[in-house]
Amino acid sequence: MRYNQVKDLVEWAEGFHKRMALQYSDAADQANNERLSMALTYLASRELRMQKGLNGLFHDGSSHKEVLETWFDESSEFPEPPELERLTEKTVAGSVDEVTRTAVEAHEKLQSLYEHRASRARIEPEAEFFDSLAQGHNAEARKLVTSMREFEDI
Repeated sequence: MRYNQVKDLVEWAEGFHKRMALQYSDAADQANNERLSMALTYLASRELRMQKGLNGLFHDGSSHKEVLETWFDESSEFPEPPELERLTEKTVAGSVDEVTRTAVEAHEKLQSLYEHRASRARIEPEAEFFDSLAQGHNAEARKLVTSMREFEDI
């Protein structure tokens, strides 16, 4: 569909985080060493936290209602960018380094998607909303890399 509402993208992103959490959790259950299992469990918990944060946008007293109801025109594949969907199907068990790369790639691609939406926003609150989401992913990626390095040192 060419025309969508901001809430459609937020709902898709919420589902994406939930799928990534499940992927990490399943991989943790099958991990061949304790360190990798702990790292994957950590990633699953972070993804669930992000999923709950996005879900909260629909239940936070409607402070984002106007933005969430905003329509936009998007001619590219929406709301499921294929490169992000591929990440939810990627085998992530292997090494802490490999898992970190996958997690950072997911955050960078979501950040890029939010930045794209911010740049195409028709109203200032929409641009601010997506800028905030992009900044949140940037901060999350930095924290994630720092935390995952600690797993490598265990």
